[in-house]
Amino acid sequence: MTINDAFHIYDTTLRDGAQQEGLNLSVHDKLAIARHLDDLGVGFIEGGWPGANPKDTEFFARAKKELQLKNATFVAFGATRRPNVKAADDALLGALRDSGAPAVTLVAKAYDRHVDLALKTTLDENLEMIRDSITHLRDEGQRVFLDAEHFFDGYRSNRAYAIEVVRVAAESGADVIALCDTNGGMLPDELSQVVHDVLQASNARLGIHCHNDTGCAVANSMAAVAAGATHVQGTLNGYGERTGNADLVTIIANLELKKEKLVLPANALRESFRISHAIAEITNINPSARQPYVGVSAFAHKAGLHASAIKVDPSLYQHEDPESVGNDMRMLVSDMAGRASIEMKSIELGVDLGGDRELVGRIVDRVKEMEARGFTFEAADASFELLLHEEINGSRASFFTIDHWLTSVERNEDGSIITKAEVTVTAQGKQIVCSGAGNGPVNAFDNALRSGLQQLYPELSALELTDYKVRILEGRLGTGAVTRVLVETSDGKGEWNTVGVHENVIAASAMALEDAVTYGLLRQGRKPE
Repeated sequence: MTINDAFHIYDTTLRDGAQQEGLNLSVHDKLAIARHLDDLGVGFIEGGWPGANPKDTEFFARAKKELQLKNATFVAFGATRRPNVKAADDALLGALRDSGAPAVTLVAKAYDRHVDLALKTTLDENLEMIRDSITHLRDEGQRVFLDAEHFFDGYRSNRAYAIEVVRVAAESGADVIALCDTNGGMLPDELSQVVHDVLQASNARLGIHCHNDTGCAVANSMAAVAAGATHVQGTLNGYGERTGNADLVTIIANLELKKEKLVLPANALRESFRISHAIAEITNINPSARQPYVGVSAFAHKAGLHASAIKVDPSLYQHEDPESVGNDMRMLVSDMAGRASIEMKSIELGVDLGGDRELVGRIVDRVKEMEARGFTFEAADASFELLLHEEINGSRASFFTIDHWLTSVERNEDGSIITKAEVTVTAQGKQIVCSGAGNGPVNAFDNALRSGLQQLYPELSALELTDYKVRILEGRLGTGAVTRVLVETSDGKGEWNTVGVHENVIAASAMALEDAVTYGLLRQGRKPE
């Protein structure tokens, strides 16, 4: 049962979204994503095309046994019957009938040229295919939706025929006819006029299915709803072929927060951030930081003027409360930072600057000077927190000093690569020479540093370098190209990011790793020397 049958949120991540270049989902992945979508509270989850390929066939077989949906109705997708074949005898329709899905979405041609060139049949036979297929599945007890493919191109080419496709589908028992902007070429003002016209001409219940080729998929979907559509199709995070489908997360947030139209179960919208990022982990597609509502930068503030205003009232530079979608406000520290940015970021990190204007001014000047040299602190909170403590205490938190290091990379005759590092450190009054090997000089350096320090700080065994990014920057202030390294480290309970900058990539990495280990020891409760 859907939560709200008067208005449908229909997700097609598992079918249309999976057509995105570089996105490959296993059956296990699809089951996991379906459960997240159900937790979000969407009304319908389109699982794919049973019978079209072995993976989708297996998915439907397992879904029948393993998916216990609380909110959503499971939907199978397929095409109308083939030309000149009875619906009851069509093998692909049989797979839809036997899928166990309580609802089916059929795709049908609404563009006369497609009927002629792709289906290679007559316009009248295409209408019979639609009528026969819907009637057959309805008689078998399934709810039927129809996707009118290439509808808007068809409307331009032959308005009367495109509307007849909608009328025949509704007359045959389709609950909803979704008008598909398959090529993604529509603009909101044009689309809303077409939706309004089709509603007037057919009296059918209409849905909308938009692609993002003009960058208007969400806007087109909102325009269709304003014109009278009561069923919206899209994908989580806007996954999909070419430039993607309409992003359901944005559409849902717009409907609930801007139009005050409750389309999810109560408070489910607050799960948007978590579920969006959880699904991104499964798809192995990095989430867009600039995604509306749920991107990590959606409520991030960098300019000093913005930060000053937000300190007075967050609504002055935020269109919604981040908590409404489960996100957080973030203050970014950069060369654009002012006093307010520094003060609010320090509060976020739990560091008390005590309202000391001279201290805050000193930090602002230092951040701007370091960012001019290539550092970035908006992606390296741990390095920034160490900088704050250094300015507060008058000295850097220190557990060790790196006196000397040497890395070597050797290629043997058999083609194998051997990378070694030797690091000399002074800690607790002792000089330690430590060595390590790795799959590259940075990995070897990291292993050497921690293996030596673990003699004195055994808790370092919990630390692991989990991500490493290198960026070659343009020449700055005539000094030539410099390298910026960002390192992510974990102790199994949390992650932190540090930064290093130098003309030499190993030296930049050494800076970032020194900060990472220092911050890790502070997290473990160690007091600096």
